[in-house]
Amino acid sequence: MNHEFDVAVLGGGPGGYECAIRCAQLGLKTALVEARELGGTCLNRGCIPTKALLQGAEIYDYAKTGGDFGLITDGLTLNYPRLAAYKDDKVKKLVAGIEALEKAHGVEVIRGFGRLNGPNAMDVEGRKVTYDKLILAMGSAPAKPPVPGMETAHTSDDVLAAVNLPSAAIIIGGGVIGIEFATLFASLGKKVTIIEMMPDILPGCIPEITGKLKALLKKKGVEFILGAKVVEVVKGRAVRFEKDGVTDERQSSTVIVCAGRKPMTGDCGLETIGLETDRRGFIEVDDHLRTAVKDVYAIGDITGKIQLAHVASAQGMAAAANCAGQDKTMRYDRVPSCIYTSPEIAWVGMTEESAKAAGHEVVVGSFNVAANGRSMVMNEPIGLIRLISDRADGKVLGCQIMAPRATDMIAELAVVLELGGTVEQLANVIHPHPTVSEIIKEAAHDAEGLCVNAMPRR
Repeated sequence: MNHEFDVAVLGGGPGGYECAIRCAQLGLKTALVEARELGGTCLNRGCIPTKALLQGAEIYDYAKTGGDFGLITDGLTLNYPRLAAYKDDKVKKLVAGIEALEKAHGVEVIRGFGRLNGPNAMDVEGRKVTYDKLILAMGSAPAKPPVPGMETAHTSDDVLAAVNLPSAAIIIGGGVIGIEFATLFASLGKKVTIIEMMPDILPGCIPEITGKLKALLKKKGVEFILGAKVVEVVKGRAVRFEKDGVTDERQSSTVIVCAGRKPMTGDCGLETIGLETDRRGFIEVDDHLRTAVKDVYAIGDITGKIQLAHVASAQGMAAAANCAGQDKTMRYDRVPSCIYTSPEIAWVGMTEESAKAAGHEVVVGSFNVAANGRSMVMNEPIGLIRLISDRADGKVLGCQIMAPRATDMIAELAVVLELGGTVEQLANVIHPHPTVSEIIKEAAHDAEGLCVNAMPRR
């Protein structure tokens, strides 16, 4: 070691904090530099607080069907400030847990904004930190498109910091963040309007699922305005948009912009080490997470790959291993995607359409959640599974699920893809009964033409 640390990790989000621990586990003297709370956006202003709020909304929404189970729920109300406090409590405990983990593994956490100052050095609010290798993990922040008045719109950060919900909301953007917020608000009885520039919501999700989700949200009063271009936000309470050549407007008590996230690569001194970003601010990396500068790696949202916490964590594991002299690479074609709507949505690998485009002769196995016993007794019968496989060798290529706890079940399919498993192997797995996971087995049997719990195909 020529400097104070073998490795310095700049940024303590899910990628950075896990990367720092792995570096220490591999025998590297490691510094983790973070100006805000450990856990980054995911833990403090993203995944965890959103899911805590959605959990409360799901329980509230589910309780309204209590009469079906013989429960008396007359006069049911929700105290949102108490739910917000619950969210904050869980976040606080998880942050404390991360701090304890870093200390236990021997990582030195350096508090403050880190700015690079030439090769192998950075300034952290008056302290000079030197290192042999650097892993950049600065993360991202909510983006606001260059539209007049957009500065008056709220972001996801604002929503998650609020102790009260607005009476109604216009959400600009029908991606994952926008749809999860729409689920939260609508489940709590708030009027929601979604304005999306694309012809459908949730890019990457198959129409069979988005169609069902839109129908469910419409029943809760959500209005969808698709294929519309926002032209102005008016004082944070109205949105003007163009659709089919006609200008229209919607008004509400608040406007929330969920139009993607921007990398936090500015003002951190990248120019002092000769590292450039692309025009959007992302840092290019290879499959080993190496940047164009020797001994400098980048992970997480700043790489412009897939902006998901579990991708950042996987990248962090690989970067740490490579800093320790190993040879680890990343693959992005087996990354599970999860959406915490009600019911949940998840997918991994190829869709039928993308598999055909890649030259596969495709077999699709499917099963309706309504025919699953566990889903039926849960009173959650809406959803489906589609299992995509190759006709020639039977290998599973991908899977899409809309069902209760789909985000947990998708891990099984990720394992199958990682191991190159086949439909036959998946069909032979004994799934416990009664569970929602049985829909996976049923879809595999359907792909073989041998599903015993579905009506025969005509």
